[in-house]
Amino acid sequence: MANPQIKSQILAIVGPTGVGKSNLAFLLAKSFNGEIVNADSRQIYKGMDIGTSKPSIQERLSIPHHLFDIINPDEEFSLFAFLELVQNILQDVLRKGKLPILVGGSGQYIWGVLEGWKTPPVPPDTVLRKELEEFAQKWGAICLHQRLEMVDPISAEKILPGNVRRVIRALEVFQTIGIPYSFFQKKQGSIYDQLIIGCAPNSRSELFATIDRRIHSMLDSGWLEEVKTLKAKGYSFQLPSFSTMGYKELSLVLSGELSLDSAIEKIKNAHRRLIRRQGNWFKEGDTRINWVTLDSQGIKSVWERIDDFRAQS
Repeated sequence: MANPQIKSQILAIVGPTGVGKSNLAFLLAKSFNGEIVNADSRQIYKGMDIGTSKPSIQERLSIPHHLFDIINPDEEFSLFAFLELVQNILQDVLRKGKLPILVGGSGQYIWGVLEGWKTPPVPPDTVLRKELEEFAQKWGAICLHQRLEMVDPISAEKILPGNVRRVIRALEVFQTIGIPYSFFQKKQGSIYDQLIIGCAPNSRSELFATIDRRIHSMLDSGWLEEVKTLKAKGYSFQLPSFSTMGYKELSLVLSGELSLDSAIEKIKNAHRRLIRRQGNWFKEGDTRINWVTLDSQGIKSVWERIDDFRAQS
């Protein structure tokens, strides 16, 4: 049984892609007897390693890592499934008297845990989803969104018409159990004592430059070969998993429909858009987040804050 003084404590490392969250989490796990719990919605997929910047095999062998490589690219996954799995893992880590370190840039995954979101117990319905996708293709995303407005105006107000996947999910929930999706988007409050560390870049332009270098490094490490292997296994690049930045673009390179240089530019632009979206989930003015830059002074302050946090009864 975990020490009662620390049994409910979890640490979360958040921030934009490419800022250094995984490296910091690894150092903290070694220093504070922790285990790393993935909250990145793309690193769950097997075979998608280089393009999602997973921790190395060596790192995963030296420190326990959870929720990496848990499903194949053609398998369905959802926020509901993630929250079910992550709660069991967090409790297991805490029972061992260790510190769970939740790390990732997927806002829904992070806040779903930290705010205690209630999610609908509705598994994906592939037939219904296909019907709704075909409706959107035939009549347009606006018409699909209007269907949502009729049955769940609260969700419709929060979900943009262009976010067809989320509109479909909201309609799927209502059509399956007759309860609006918005009913489940309530925050129950976390059962954990939590410390949230936000990793901030020195500047956005510096972060963009880091991302550009990382993309070239991933290509040098065999990213294109990774995509070729996935294609050879027969995975369709129309799957939701392959909306991950870079995979579809590189598949078009392999088919001769896009030059590598053009693909690289598209991938860089996609990363910039992601960073901006992540800024909506992890806001600089959010007082729950302890923002630091990962220079020597910032890292020192992280250690001090965690020491204080762990000392709390």
